[in-house]
Amino acid sequence: MKNADKTLNQYAMQDPVKQYPHPKFPDQPQSPPGLAQEMSPKPDHGEESYRGFGRLAGRKALITGADSGIGRAATIAFAREGADIILNYLPSEEKDAQEVVALIEAAGQKAVPLPGDISDENFCQTLVEKGRAALGGLDIVVNVAGKQQAQESILNLTTEHFDQTFKTNVYAMFWICKAALPHLPPGATIINTTSIQAYEPSPNLLDYAPTKAAIVAFTKSLAKQVASIGIRVNAIAPGPVWTPLQSSGGQPPEKIPEFGAKVPLGRPAQPAELAPMYVVLASQESSYVTGEVYGVTGGNPLP
Repeated sequence: MKNADKTLNQYAMQDPVKQYPHPKFPDQPQSPPGLAQEMSPKPDHGEESYRGFGRLAGRKALITGADSGIGRAATIAFAREGADIILNYLPSEEKDAQEVVALIEAAGQKAVPLPGDISDENFCQTLVEKGRAALGGLDIVVNVAGKQQAQESILNLTTEHFDQTFKTNVYAMFWICKAALPHLPPGATIINTTSIQAYEPSPNLLDYAPTKAAIVAFTKSLAKQVASIGIRVNAIAPGPVWTPLQSSGGQPPEKIPEFGAKVPLGRPAQPAELAPMYVVLASQESSYVTGEVYGVTGGNPLP
């Protein structure tokens, strides 16, 4: 089987170093938040490869950042595992989001698209309430959406920018979890998205890296708080992942051609490579796992 064909089967054994495209990538600046459709090579979110086995049958999930990147990959996987999905994204990302809605429905599941800005507390509350009402319940919350804009010097990092990064990455997670918790039954799960940046911060991500460290602490603390009522809380910490977040200012434009080249596997992850971890943490297979941070980093281990 040719390697290109193997990527269409997530279970075919192959060399992970050669499984997906390597740097050097084309220059491809975008305006934030960016669109997956405009990336080259186009990210793999599992559209053609992910096969489900009913591990989330009957579940009801809310996923932020569901239009592209890691959130899109998790959404596709959850739908093919049998979950109905509330998908959140920014209105400017509608073009990508409509592709995801079609994929959810093609899997035979219900899609509830609720675009809006999660850096607004009122919207976060509305997102949970409207989504829960539309699905008749909620038992999985996946916080993926994030803001990342590289800035070389603290002298050029404005208070407004710093505040917006924390509101999108940390406050939104807090608001959504707080709004969802009264409605989550025993057996429900919350999955947050941190980053290797929480442990190995880059100098040009001075606002972003601390938000990811906060997500680690938040996850561990909330997990202890809600364990006794049967709700599990975990996080996933990716390394470099080929998403529009990077090409729309998450990395300086000159770094995109070599993005991911320095990790031991020599390439960035594709979003499809993270989706199975979200599925495992959402499913009953991980029933004894809470308060953990799972690294998906291409060989740079977490501490």
